[in-house]
Amino acid sequence: MSSQTPLAERLRPTTLTDLVGQQHLTGSGSILRTAIEQGKVPSMILWGPPGTGKTTIANIIAHTLQVPFYTLSAISSGVKEVREVIELAKKQDNVILFIDEIHRFNKGQQDALLGAVEKGVITLIGATTENPSFEVNSALLSRCQVYVLKPLNEDDLIALLQHAIKEDEQLKTKKIELKETAALIKISGGDARKLLNLLELVVETLGNKAIITDDKVMSIAQQRIAIYDKKGEQHYDIISAFIKSIRGSDPNAAVYWLARMIEGGEDVKFIARRMLILASEDIGNANPNALLLANATFDAVSKIGYPESRIILSFNAPL
Repeated sequence: MSSQTPLAERLRPTTLTDLVGQQHLTGSGSILRTAIEQGKVPSMILWGPPGTGKTTIANIIAHTLQVPFYTLSAISSGVKEVREVIELAKKQDNVILFIDEIHRFNKGQQDALLGAVEKGVITLIGATTENPSFEVNSALLSRCQVYVLKPLNEDDLIALLQHAIKEDEQLKTKKIELKETAALIKISGGDARKLLNLLELVVETLGNKAIITDDKVMSIAQQRIAIYDKKGEQHYDIISAFIKSIRGSDPNAAVYWLARMIEGGEDVKFIARRMLILASEDIGNANPNALLLANATFDAVSKIGYPESRIILSFNAPL
């Protein structure tokens, strides 16, 4: 791999034995591991937070079964690209099509997959950070198994850090002392990709003799805190801060975090749906009108879209 390849990509495992976390799916005797070992993998939707192994599991399946493997991103692909892969698959056997961010496919794009999945022309593996019950149409969902991935726990994350320092070809050339891990683990939020890329950033900043402490990690991370990545890196952190600001009756903070999401191009329905949950879960009977307002907001932004939805959301964000 190139020296410019991110650490998380350099360390991406190719076997289930090397995969950290998700033991409920890939551990000994688990349903997915058994299917892979028997070579009978169903079409599936992998649902979980960023950095929990969705893409990695898809790659492991293809690597283990040694079958043709095609990858599409729902962000940059459409019906044309899906049909091209299906035509190629008709000339091959046991083709796997991996679609990242499958929840971003609209109904027409998802419908283009139905026949090929139904007839077994392709085995579909879709990855999503959103609840597939909301974002994947029922016809396609009924043809797929849904596997839920969990955020990595503290033991998993520490094991991943130690593995990276010991095994990565570039990190092995440096003198790295992992003195404290709390900040790395807290900032990563169970996201393996975020953890490893933060580790690499910290090591690059500290130089060849890197003594990693919580204070140093926080100082380096705070220099990058203003970014917002709607595909994962800050996705859950920012929506959490938005919700907590409303819960704490701080309208200025709520509008600030909302602006960060809008500027990053976050899906308006994702924001409005979280407001609906917030109105029921955090406000409830303290203000029954909050649910009515949140529902009206969801309905309005679903009809209007950007850019005008920013006005509707900001007006109603404090609920």
